[in-house]
Amino acid sequence: MEPAERPAPPAASGRDLRLDLFRGLALWFIFLNHVPNNVGNWITNRNFGFSDATEIFVFISGYTAAMVYGRQLESSGVLVTSARILRRAWQLYIAFIFLFVIYLAEISYVVGSFENPLYAEEMGALQFLAEPDVALVQALLLKFRPANMDVLPLYIVLLATFPPILWALKRWADATLLASFLLWLAVQFLGFNLPGYPDDRMWFFNPFAWQLMFVFGGWCGLGGSDRLAGLVHSRVVLVLSVFYLALSLAVVTSWYWPPLEGLVPPAIGDIIYPISKTDLSVLRFVHFLALAVVVVRLIPVQAPFLRWEAVRPLIMCGQHSLEVFCFGVFLSFAAHFVLNEVSGTVLMQVTMSLSGIALMVGLSALLSWYARAERDRAARKKAG
Repeated sequence: MEPAERPAPPAASGRDLRLDLFRGLALWFIFLNHVPNNVGNWITNRNFGFSDATEIFVFISGYTAAMVYGRQLESSGVLVTSARILRRAWQLYIAFIFLFVIYLAEISYVVGSFENPLYAEEMGALQFLAEPDVALVQALLLKFRPANMDVLPLYIVLLATFPPILWALKRWADATLLASFLLWLAVQFLGFNLPGYPDDRMWFFNPFAWQLMFVFGGWCGLGGSDRLAGLVHSRVVLVLSVFYLALSLAVVTSWYWPPLEGLVPPAIGDIIYPISKTDLSVLRFVHFLALAVVVVRLIPVQAPFLRWEAVRPLIMCGQHSLEVFCFGVFLSFAAHFVLNEVSGTVLMQVTMSLSGIALMVGLSALLSWYARAERDRAARKKAG
């Protein structure tokens, strides 16, 4: 038996499994949060602080994009790497259109079969039912997005604009991050955003603000995290991070628990509210940073539990994030329908939450199996 203190070997694939683990966890949380009136979403991180699963997903997406395409930039050059990034953005766009059609078909069927137009209103599909031709064109322009589909268009825009940002990060990493921060800062004061549909709406996730989280992830993925190691492992920074997380928990709890209702003095409330998700409020960003410091301190890259079978479902979901996210959007409305039309008991809420997660894990397992089969076939073909 090996001594307990010997560090665990790195994953065979060379991947930082923490990225897959927490992206998978973010996808589970996003699914649970998308099911209204569900006790399952009480356990998600949005109930314990200012940030939620979206920050985790966007940061890790930027980190992995920079890490993967950064290596390709060195080996294949700017044009080929840019083409690959844009091809991936195109794949995301096709996935969005496919999900849009399936999702709207699901909603339209339920509305027509059960004669309940409230579903269309809840899921933001009224415009599609009223003007399907106009709504479809607006969806193709990423301006019309039914409920629960806002993350994917944000990711498409961030990835489609990533080639010049990646090039700049490879050459002037700190200056590029500073430019990203200044753009985010301008949004906080000027409030500009992309237009949505109908005309009185804007993008729920403002790309001009959320690009900071994506670019910061890219900066970390290209070596910035190593440069921050001194800060991350500082006892002072850890204490400040824990304090901020505790303070955030208390403030968020005061929104739901009457005994803490007056925790935030009105003068302070006038300063910090609203804690905008659309424009990535500074309180949300700092909360994510504090959470990241604690997580990195608690879970080193070679943590043995990352190779436990118990966490394998989360990691598989994180490795197939696009497919799992799209499937989760479809499942969230199905669960919402069941809770409304069949039974809304706590037992049914738990059943729908666990069933949805199980199906997401099943899809990721199927995709992992297929990927392994393709690799084995390619290896046999090469050997033969």
